[in-house]
Order: sequence, then structure tokens, then C-alpha cells
Amino acid sequence: MSRESQTLQPVVSDRPELPGKLPDHLRTELIAFRRDLHMHPELGHQEFRTTAAIKARLEKAGLRPRVLKSGTGLICDVGTWDGGRPMLALRADIDALPIPDTKTHVAYRSTAPDRAHACGHDVHTAVVLGAGLVLAELDRQGLLPRPVRLLFQPAEEVLPGGATDAIESGVLDGVGRIVAVHCDPRVDAGRIGLRPGPITSACDRLEVTLTGSGGHTARPHLTTDLVTAAARVAVDAPALLARRMDARSGMSVTWGRIESGHACNVIPMHAELSGTVRCLDLAAWHEAPDMIHAAIDEIATMHGAKFEINHVRGVPPVVNDPVITELLREAMGARRGAESVEDTEQSLGGEDFSWYLEHVPGAMARLGVRTPGDTAKRDLHRGDFDVDEDAIAVGVEFFTAAALLDGHRTGRG
Repeated sequence: MSRESQTLQPVVSDRPELPGKLPDHLRTELIAFRRDLHMHPELGHQEFRTTAAIKARLEKAGLRPRVLKSGTGLICDVGTWDGGRPMLALRADIDALPIPDTKTHVAYRSTAPDRAHACGHDVHTAVVLGAGLVLAELDRQGLLPRPVRLLFQPAEEVLPGGATDAIESGVLDGVGRIVAVHCDPRVDAGRIGLRPGPITSACDRLEVTLTGSGGHTARPHLTTDLVTAAARVAVDAPALLARRMDARSGMSVTWGRIESGHACNVIPMHAELSGTVRCLDLAAWHEAPDMIHAAIDEIATMHGAKFEINHVRGVPPVVNDPVITELLREAMGARRGAESVEDTEQSLGGEDFSWYLEHVPGAMARLGVRTPGDTAKRDLHRGDFDVDEDAIAVGVEFFTAAALLDGHRTGRG
């Protein structure tokens, strides 16, 4: 599909105040829906209950959702596309993380052992569902200027991300632009963070296996000392790469697991390391595999260890289209005023929303979920992660405004 960001015309300015405010009864329902998802988290490619719940609610509203061929995730068009200007898509990811929910003070704590919505995908889902229900009502009233596609995507947390399978199944057919939000516990509820250009980083999985003869710890000079070799790889590989890559690329190799040996007086024959590779820069991401292989080769050879590398390509950076980013800025300003939008920095987190942007222009916003005045430091991917649920209404109204403003643009893509 061709990119159309440069062909969009200015938004019509002489229009009345935007409709699409979230009614109180639906606000209450969406909070309950989010809590139900939070209590029943499902991992990537296993989101059958979640998919069924979304499908049932959309069908209740008279819409016709279509489950993806993988069996989880779905798309649903609000309004009928006539083959003219391609649609705007609102994307939500629906999977959870394989970590325990450590919250003890809420009734909606996860009921699934070692699974939790610790990244806010339950909120993303409630936001897109709510936006779809509001837009469907506007469509019935003849107030939706162009059709909109809802996209509920599975397996965002599984590299290289469920977006690639979703794209292959045709979710972008008829779509010309795509937007998304991601929960940000550093931003107050009622606000969003925006950034044109790159807003996330590339992220890969790196697995290194070292092998050698092993032996007695009394005679390390007669062995391949794999524990030392693994320790040197863990410390020296990131240090070497920091000097061989342009510092502006923001490349980071961080280990999450090192495993070797079973006894204190035995030098093992096998060691494993696994971690992630992150890059702020797309060009550096393409160079990373060769650079990493060369660095580990040098270190392993110095210690006489054999090695194998499994470099699993993950996701490129999310690069926000400047025109779509400005649309989102205007949408939030129309709902909550210009002061509700703040600039945000590029993070080292990875997001498979980037794969959609290889095909169509789009942008991701950071949705504030911190309770105003809360000074505690909170982060994603932690078992105690939770949100200020006022963010759901903010996200719904933000997305409905974006859809309406986009629909009022003149011209055809």
C-alpha cells in the first residue's frame, strides 16, 4: 500500500464542537470490562476468552467483528467502506505477560497464576472497544464522516510480534492510516505524550551458548573455564559494542539470564546467556547482528570457548508520522485543551506496532495512567502495575476525536 501522509489535506476548521463524549453508563461498563480482562489475563496466541468477550460486545452493538484466522484477535469496521479514501485504524493489543500479579489491595487481581496484564493491554483493549461503541452510535446518527477499523491484535509480547501475522491475514486491507496508544505510568491520567519520529526502539532477543572441555576447579589451566568465559561475554560484549557503534544509535545489550554449572568444584562444559538488544536507530539495528557476532567471537576465542548465537530479530523502532502525530495532537487538544499534550522522549522499549508503519503511516501516543499527585515510581512489566481508570475515558474520547477529525479532512487518499 502507498503511504499517504503527504497527501492529507488540512482539517476543515469551521465545524461545531466534536461529538463523541463517553456517556457515564458506558464509562462504568468499560471499567468493568477492563477489570474482567485484568482478572483473566491470557498470553500471546492464547487470547481465546479475551477475543470472545470483545466479539460478543461488538455484536451486541450491532457490529460485525471478524476473528483473525489464527483464532485470536479480531477486526471490526464501524461504518461501510465504499472503496474511497482508505480507513483509519485504531489498534489495541490484547495479550498479557507471563509474570505474577503481586497486587493485594484490589478485587480484580489476576486469577491466573504467573500471568498478569502488567503492560496495560487490558486498558488499550477497553479504549479501542469503547471508541468503537461510541463511533458506532455516531454512525447510526449519521455523524461519522468516514468508516473506521477497530483492530484487536494478539501476541504483541511475543517476538517478532503478532502484528506480522495480523498483517499477513489482511488487517490493513482498506486501511490508509493507523493509530494506537500505550499506557505510560510516568504521565498523569488526563494527559498524553506525543513525539514525531521515533518514539520506541528496535528490540531483539539474543541467546548465546558457550561450550568447552570443563574440568576440576583445582586445575582451571587444563580446562576451558566456561564460567569465566560467560562472565567476560556478559561484561565485555556490551562494552565492546559501546565503542564500536555510534553512541547516538543508542544500542544497548542487556542480559536477563546467565546459567552454567551445578557444583562448586566442577568447571562446567556448558554455559548460556540470554538477553535483549535494543537500538534507537534503524540503521544500527540492521548492523547489530554482525557487530554482536564479531564481539562475542573475539571474547570466546580468547578463552578457548566454542560458541553459538541465536539472534532472534524482533521489532524495528516505532517511527511516528509527523502528519498523523499532529492529528493526534489536535484531537487531544479538542477534547482536553492544548495543555493536556506533552512532549515525550524516545524509549528503549520495543513495540510491534512498528510493523504496521512499514505499510501505512501512523502514530502511537503515550496514554497517561498515573493518578495526578502520585509521587511513587511505577513502571511497566512489574507485577504491581496498575492504572488510574480515568485514563480509559480519556483514551476513548481521544480516539473518537481523532477519527472524527481525520474523517473531516478534505480530499481523498
